[in-house]
Amino acid sequence: MNISVSIMPISSPKYQQVWDLREAMLRTPLGLSLKNEDLSRDNNNTFFIAEHDDKVIGCVLMQPKDAGTVQLRAMAVYNEWQGKGIGRQLVQALEQDAWKNGYSKIILHARKVVLGFYKSMDYKQVGDEFVEVGIPHYHMEKSAP
Repeated sequence: MNISVSIMPISSPKYQQVWDLREAMLRTPLGLSLKNEDLSRDNNNTFFIAEHDDKVIGCVLMQPKDAGTVQLRAMAVYNEWQGKGIGRQLVQALEQDAWKNGYSKIILHARKVVLGFYKSMDYKQVGDEFVEVGIPHYHMEKSAP
């Protein structure tokens, strides 16, 4: 299994593959669509992608929040690739980039169904459950080592 993880510029033709992945995994199951969302903040995000045979199979975005904090967002891996460590590789790449660039904290809104995944990567739950895009989420944080 040859998987590569890299940073993708938003100007890349692969942006459409990332959009399709986000739509299929994060919006369609909820009866929503990215077509109805303002994606302008994508311009300020760093895109991390996982590829197999030149096809995007996973992604995660890193959005700067302030001088010391970034937000991990839009994490998605196609169903057939889940459970193979791809999500972990994407998060690790994001973390390495965040720490290298001087950020001291990563925050995220974890869907309840993936809370255990982020806990296994040493993210700490902060506060109570809340609803975002119609489903339960938790605010989570991790500080630089």
